[in-house]
Amino acid sequence: MKFKAEIDVMPLKALLDPQGKAVSSSMSNVGLSQISNVRIGKHMTLEIEASNMDDAKGLVDKACKDMLCNQIMEEYHFTVTAF
Repeated sequence: MKFKAEIDVMPLKALLDPQGKAVSSSMSNVGLSQISNVRIGKHMTLEIEASNMDDAKGLVDKACKDMLCNQIMEEYHFTVTAF
């Protein structure tokens, strides 16, 4: 079966996000002073070939832990759907 994963990787909340801070500081310059605390991360999509949903989720979790996310500085969340 084929599955699609949507993965979001974000900096840990306890850590400074320099990109997000720079964007937050610039919001008032473009008339958006109501917006603050911007956090910037990564969004990834993957296609997986697996025999079932649990196997697909296991592969995505392994990919995140081993390659896509630096767990010292980032956290990740994902969804997997069949197609």
